Formats: sequence, C-alpha cells, structure tokens
Amino acid sequence: MSMRKMLAADFGASSGRVMAGSYDGKCLRISQVHRFANEPVYLGNTMYWDFLRLFHELKVGIGKAGDLGGADSIGVDTWGVDFGLVGSDGHLLENPVHYRDARTTGMLEEGFGRLDQKRFYEITGNQFMEINTAFQLLSLVKERPDFLQKADKLLLMPDLFNYYLSGAACSEYTIASTTQLLDAAGRDWSKEVLEKLSIPKNLFLPVVAPGTDLGAMQTAVCRELNTAPMSVVAVAGHDTQCAMAAVPALQDDFIFVSCGTWSLFGTELKEPVIDENSLRYNVTNEGAFGGRISFLKNIIGLWLVQESRRQWAREGMEYDFGQLEELASKEAGGGSFIDPDDPVFVPAGNVPERIRRYCEKSGQRIPGSPAQIVRCIDESLALKYHIALDEIRACTGKEYEAIYMVGGGTQSSLLCQLVADVCKIPVYAGPVEATVYGNLAIQLSAVKEVNGLSQIRQLIRESEEIRVYEPENTGRWEETYQWFCEKIAGKEF
Repeated sequence: MSMRKMLAADFGASSGRVMAGSYDGKCLRISQVHRFANEPVYLGNTMYWDFLRLFHELKVGIGKAGDLGGADSIGVDTWGVDFGLVGSDGHLLENPVHYRDARTTGMLEEGFGRLDQKRFYEITGNQFMEINTAFQLLSLVKERPDFLQKADKLLLMPDLFNYYLSGAACSEYTIASTTQLLDAAGRDWSKEVLEKLSIPKNLFLPVVAPGTDLGAMQTAVCRELNTAPMSVVAVAGHDTQCAMAAVPALQDDFIFVSCGTWSLFGTELKEPVIDENSLRYNVTNEGAFGGRISFLKNIIGLWLVQESRRQWAREGMEYDFGQLEELASKEAGGGSFIDPDDPVFVPAGNVPERIRRYCEKSGQRIPGSPAQIVRCIDESLALKYHIALDEIRACTGKEYEAIYMVGGGTQSSLLCQLVADVCKIPVYAGPVEATVYGNLAIQLSAVKEVNGLSQIRQLIRESEEIRVYEPENTGRWEETYQWFCEKIAGKEF
C-alpha cells in the first residue's frame, strides 16, 4: 500500500504540538512538526485560554507540515470540560475561560440545590468536580445570563478547533462526556439536567462518534497556508480517550493510567457503572472510542511537579523534569505525603511552599529540597493510585493483573516503579506519546486502514517498545498505605 500521512494536533493544559504520522501498513511512525506553549492569560479577574494564539500555532504547524509534503488528514484532541461560545455569525464571542478560573466556586452546591446529587449522578455518571462544564455554565446562568443568551452554539475545545478548520459544527462523543451534561446511558445531551440548571438547550449540537470525517479543511485556510486540502477527522476529542485507544493492552480487564498534568486512573468497560458504590467513590463514566466506557478517577497529577518547577525557576533554580526525577530517586523517601487532590493544590502558584505547610500541619517531616518535594509528590501519587485501584475493584468486582501507564509520566522510572511496588501489580509503561498515537490511529480507522480497538492496540505494540516494572519491596508499603488512607486521604476500605 502507499504511505498514508496524517497530522495530530494535541493540545495539553500547558503545551501543544502538531505531530506528523506515517503508516506503511505495518507500523505507525511519528515525528514532531511544531511545539508551542499553552499558557493562560488574565484579563481583569478572569483566567482565559488564548484560543486565538492556539489556533494560530495550529496553522503554523499545518503550514510546516505542508513544507514537508503535507498530509491526508488531521485530528485535534484537547483537555476536557472547557468550551467556546459562538454567535450566529460564526464569530467567537470571547476567549474560552480556563477551568481553573474562580467563577465556579460554590457552583457544586448551587447545582445540587437545583438537581439532587444522586439523581445528577444517575443521569451523567460523572465524577463531581467544580471545573466541569455543567458548573461553568451554571456560573454564567447566575452571573452573566445576557452573555449566554447571545450565543448560538457551544463548542467544546476540540470541536471549536474543528469548526474553524472545517466549518462543520458538532459535538464529538468523548469530549461531550466530560461535561456532566450527557446522559451516560443514552449517550446524548440530558434534557433533564439542562432544564434543571436552566442552561439553554439550543446551544448543544448533535453528538458524533470518534472517527467521524467532518469533510475537507476550509478553502480559505488552505489558501492562507498554501497547503493542499486534507480531511478533518473528529478523533476522540478528549486527549485521555486518544491515549486510552493507544493503551497496548493484551488483557480484556486491565487498569490504565494516563499520566500527565492530570492522572486519569481507571479501566475500560462495555457499559457504564452507575450505582451507590460508584457515587460514593465519585468515579466517572466517560465515553471512549469503539463504543466503550472509561470508568476512571481524575487525580491531580504532574501538575504538582510542573508548578513546582515553575516556582523554582522564579527563584533562579532551573531544572528539567529528568533532573528532578534523578534527584528524587536518590532520596530515601517515606517521610512526607500529601493528598494530591486537596483543594489547596488546585490553583497555580507556589506549590512547594503549600506542600511544606501541608506536611507541617499534618505532623510530618517537612520536605525542603526540590528532590524531597518531588519524592513526596511521586510517592503520594502512587498511594493515591492504590486508593483509586481499590475503589475501581469495589465498583466492578474484578481483579486486575496489569497496570498500563501511558503519557509523559512514564518517563519517570521512579514513579513507574513506585506504582508497581505500592499497587503490587506489574506496570507496563509506554508509549509516552499515547495521545498522539491514538489520535493518528483513529484517523486510520476513519478510512478503514485499521479496524477496531484490537487492531489499533496491536499496531501500537508493533510500533513502540513497552517497559515492564515488576513489583519490588511491596511489604514496606502495606502499613504506609493504611496510614495514608486514614490520615491523609480520609478513606476506609
């Protein structure tokens, strides 16, 4: 067969890139075309995403790819929950607001006052977090109703990029399932939730499956970039679900961790699990490629290291992530732990100082050096993963023989080994670029070059080397885990 060329535009919470992929019928190869920062911008008291700059950077990447021979198609994936509002004239009304903006403070309680929490969960099956789209929109209902009424349609972030690339307006299923507005069983927008929250139903577009061809890139964009037309494919718009599609699992029942700014920890199911246990543990049911459900927990992840690194840079100490992990691996550890999901760690700012205050208040050793801070973060994440594992087991009634870690966090041998040791399960680490592989593979599925999840995962195994971490020194973590559950996380099993 002839070589098929594709572009994957992957927008993370701190950076974005355009990656090229080529498929020769046997292996999928990737290379970076363009990388850029994704930094929030502040105007007044509001924290925004700079969508105009991000779309410009996307076009720069497409242009560079054109200089390298172009591509047959492009797919866009992003982080979840955020959106842009578009007027009837097709113009973006304002830059999308960042999920870390303070506008959602108190909106959980407001939402539960309008729709009973249990009923809310029965419909959506989503983990309750104030950052979710439902609560962002509820803040507009309360504080900016006139602005909301000006909107003609709501486009979640990957759909917004797709709209301005192709002109096609729709809602891709996986990204729609992050909103807490989708009926998990019916896999369409919930009229009940929208009505109870007073959110205008006319804003919401038809839901399409990942792998839907949206048509050719707009002529004006092609002309501007001096590039040949390519198909715009609605891949799994949520980056987690692109990564999920690329998990190189051999088992039917497995645990996955998509480890980046956020850690998405869970398993893959054929149908949602929505019951008292899943509500109690606040587990989310998110739409996945191939008609599957990702049953998972959102855990604050490498955001803690990223923000710590930025703080040290402000203090004149520049470290790359590899240096920090190497320094942390030389620390004895075991004396300082945090709950990564404590609200104190959500805002941007001086995370190392917050970690020190957290440990001081909880009567632990106060980590001082960057090495001690990173060791504290990695060990706390591994313990938090163990809690999520126990919660998933309790909800599904299943045991799991493998943890598949994908994403940037797999570059930390320390973290991978800690997860294997603490959870007492082998960890299969890689690919680092799982999101990109999944994005490209779903584009291949759109043209029937690969067929279904099993073929995609076989393709990833043949294209990437996977490292295995066997559990070691598991006994030393048993007592620590029980203490962590009781004293730090406030959990009982």
